[in-house]
Amino acid sequence: MSDEKRAQSQRTDVGEDEGDVVVVDWDGPNDPENPKNWAYEKRWRATIAVSLFTFASTVTSSGIAPGTSKIAEEFGITSQPIAAMTVSMFVLAYAIGPLFMAPLSEIYGRTKVIQLSNLFFFAWNLACGFAQNKTQLIIFRFLAGLGGSPPLAVGMGVLGDMWRAEERGRASATYSLAPLMGPVIGPVIGAWISARTTWRWVFWSTCIFAVAVQVMGLFFLRETFAPVLLERKVARLRKAEGPEKGARRYRTVFEASETRSWQHIFSKALRRPFALFIHESIVQLLGLYMAFIYGIFYIYLTTIPTIFRDVYHHPPGVAGLHYFSLGIGLIFTSQLNSRTMDTVYIYLRDRNGGIGEPEFRIPSMFPASVIFPVGLLVSGWAAEKQLHWIVVDVGMALVGAGMILSFQSIQTYLVDTFTLFAASALAAVTFIRSVFAFGFPLFAPAMYAKLGYGKGDTILAVLAIVIGCPSPFLFWKYGKAVRMRSRHTMKPVVS
Repeated sequence: MSDEKRAQSQRTDVGEDEGDVVVVDWDGPNDPENPKNWAYEKRWRATIAVSLFTFASTVTSSGIAPGTSKIAEEFGITSQPIAAMTVSMFVLAYAIGPLFMAPLSEIYGRTKVIQLSNLFFFAWNLACGFAQNKTQLIIFRFLAGLGGSPPLAVGMGVLGDMWRAEERGRASATYSLAPLMGPVIGPVIGAWISARTTWRWVFWSTCIFAVAVQVMGLFFLRETFAPVLLERKVARLRKAEGPEKGARRYRTVFEASETRSWQHIFSKALRRPFALFIHESIVQLLGLYMAFIYGIFYIYLTTIPTIFRDVYHHPPGVAGLHYFSLGIGLIFTSQLNSRTMDTVYIYLRDRNGGIGEPEFRIPSMFPASVIFPVGLLVSGWAAEKQLHWIVVDVGMALVGAGMILSFQSIQTYLVDTFTLFAASALAAVTFIRSVFAFGFPLFAPAMYAKLGYGKGDTILAVLAIVIGCPSPFLFWKYGKAVRMRSRHTMKPVVS
């Protein structure tokens, strides 16, 4: 059956003077054009593609960290905060970019925003390698961060478009590794590159990787946002109908009225992340919780070289290898959680009369709230007492494990809650966490210099216990009540 005939079957009359309006939707629950009905392999290819776009950006965010001493020497930087800004300015851009790029993905589509922003990231990341002074480097890093930021919010939106709630856990677990593994692997590669060539090759090498990801995305990443796909369907119907049947008008099921102005949609979409951030309590609460964890993560990224250089006297390349301990905790726990998240969700949904709730993603946060502060205490006091370096690595692995459990739980919760507007919700959360990731490393050196690693990490662990331990219980008990007050959330659906 043609698109025109399918649409005709959905026609509704709204008045003779206005003619017929055809409401265009998917052709039933099994429409192959619906991304949720794509072949399993096609959806996984798209999931891996968008994960690699995120990884290409985040691996650059911290890759230069081991080379900051060489940058400071070449550009005459004597201030520790200014030196830290050559790393963290990239992350500050993460706070701003998604607020504008995520809404654009809800207007023009996910794929265009991801691929065009990657080209912008490539251009300015390449420019970083040619910077001639500290001002140029900091500005270029900020602009590169703007280009690299959209996948952080849009990526989970792509997953929400393609995967049903009971399938989303494993895909989310895979994607969630990208924003965390990138900053872990980046310094490992950056340390060896900086030691053997020049710090400029850290930027140039990540540009080569960004080009490879861009080419792969052209083949495997297709548009997934339902309103954009249905608008394309409407365009095909209008073209097939021709001007002689102009009395009939088409609109998608997502349009609030039969005619819509792109200016109105544009302004409304751009306001949405700010509206979610200001008015949605569940976004604020989850965002602050994630921001605290992410801030500590970036403290780790900037202090690992110092610990193993000054306390254990490891050369830069070897010191960088200790980042892998964070990666082990992230990968092992992520794979374990990916196999249990959907199982737990389906079990709780079936016990709830077949009604799925975003709160069914919360169980992963319970062990995370314990593992995370334990890891802080182990790594901090092991470094303070100069125990064998493997003890510090064990603590770092526990920190990574606690982080990924919380990240996967929160991100999947937000996608389940906001679904169609998941990119905007995640943009609001990304703003909060990126501000913390920018600010925490600026005060960390002074804190550790005055208190030492043991007391410094104890303070962070106590905060993690006070903030983290009650949070899963509160979200589990009161999350639905807070969430249901929103006008943007997805209401429960019986499976």
